[in-house]
Amino acid sequence: MYIVNSTVSVPEDKAEEVIQIYQNRSRLVDKAEGFLSFQLLQNQKKPSELTVHLEWDSRENYLKWARSDEYKQIHELEKKYPDKELAGIIPRVTQFKVVAE
Repeated sequence: MYIVNSTVSVPEDKAEEVIQIYQNRSRLVDKAEGFLSFQLLQNQKKPSELTVHLEWDSRENYLKWARSDEYKQIHELEKKYPDKELAGIIPRVTQFKVVAE
């Protein structure tokens, strides 16, 4: 299994707005080969810190997704988001190979 986390810190007054965006996400990733699950995590000590947690069956399928037209389509929409403060936030991405369960 392969896990990808993408963490952003948003202005506190915008956290709920970002959560709603993800609650209404396109779900294009759900159809990708090897995709297992999606969760949006909210840090309990810092509620303005949000992490997209994706689980994949393999690194290869994640990379195939990351190079896909659907991936590019989703991320182009983010760049065009009307709220320029949110559109300019760059996530911190970490990737993990699951080595024990």
